[in-house]
Amino acid sequence: MELTESFLRSRKIETLVENRSTFTLDHTELSIFETHQQAENVYLKFSDPVLASMLMGKKIMHLNQHMDFDFLPGESVILPSDEVMCIDFPEASIKNPTKCLAMAFEQARLDKILDNLNEIRPKIDNQEWKFTNSNFHFTNDVAIQHILQRLIFIFTEQHPSKDIFADLMIQELIIRIVQTETKTFYSKNANKLSSNNRIAHVVGYIKENIREHIQVEQLCKIACMSESNFYRVFKEELGLSPIEFIIEERIKLASSLLKNPEFRIKDVYFESGFNSLSYFNRMFKKKFKLSPSEYKHQAATIS
Repeated sequence: MELTESFLRSRKIETLVENRSTFTLDHTELSIFETHQQAENVYLKFSDPVLASMLMGKKIMHLNQHMDFDFLPGESVILPSDEVMCIDFPEASIKNPTKCLAMAFEQARLDKILDNLNEIRPKIDNQEWKFTNSNFHFTNDVAIQHILQRLIFIFTEQHPSKDIFADLMIQELIIRIVQTETKTFYSKNANKLSSNNRIAHVVGYIKENIREHIQVEQLCKIACMSESNFYRVFKEELGLSPIEFIIEERIKLASSLLKNPEFRIKDVYFESGFNSLSYFNRMFKKKFKLSPSEYKHQAATIS
C-alpha cells in the first residue's frame, strides 16, 4: 500500500516517533503513524476497536495475552477497545521510516453492520457473525489490501461525498475481516467445532486429508448439503470457495516444508497434495511472489 500525494504534502512531522496524522469521518477515524528513528517500549491505546495495518518498515508488537510478534507490511491486527500496545521500532530511520495505519471503528457502527449481516446472510448451524473481542493478527488478502488502499485515498481526498464512499468500503472491509477470522478460527479449532458446525467439520476433513485427492462432491456429502448450497455457504462464511481453500491449505503446508532443508521441491509439491509441479509453481508464486526455489533459498538464508 502507498500513501497518497495529498497526504504526504499536507501532513506535518512534529515528532520522530509515532508522528500521527488523523482524518475523521462519520463513525470512523483513520490515523497514519510514522516513526523516523529507532525506539522501544512505545505505548499506544485506542478507546474504540481498531484495525492496525503495516504500510512500511517493521514493528515488534507486544500485546496483552502474551502475544508478541513481528509486524510487517501486508499484515494487519485487530485490537479490541482499550487494548494497550507496547511497540518497538528496531529498524526505523529517517531514510527508512516505519509507517502504519490505524482505523478506529465506532462500536455502534460495527454492531449495525454485523446485525445486518446476521439478518440477510446468517451462518448455518445457529452460529452468528461476530467481530473479534480479542487480538487477531493476520495477513491481508488481495481484497483487503485493495480496500485499505482505497480507504487511504478516500480519507485523504477532499470530496463532499467521501463519508458515503468510505461507509460502503468499510462495510465490505468488516465483512471480509470477519470471514478471514472465521476461516482462521475454523482451521485452528476444527476438531472442537466439528460436532455442531458443518463447515468446521469440512475444514477439519480437508486439513486431515490435504495430501489426498479431495473431491468437492465428497465435501458436500460430509456437510449434508447440495452442491450449490454448499458452495454458497462455504464462500459466504470463509470468503473463498472450497477449491480456493484447499489450494490455500496446500500452499501453507508447502511453505512450511520448504523451510526444511531435507525436503527437495519435488518432494514438497507431492507431500502438499499437488499432482502437477508446474501448477504448484504457479500457485505458490501467485501467493508469495516468489518461486518455490526462491522461497526455499530465502528461508535457508534467514536460518
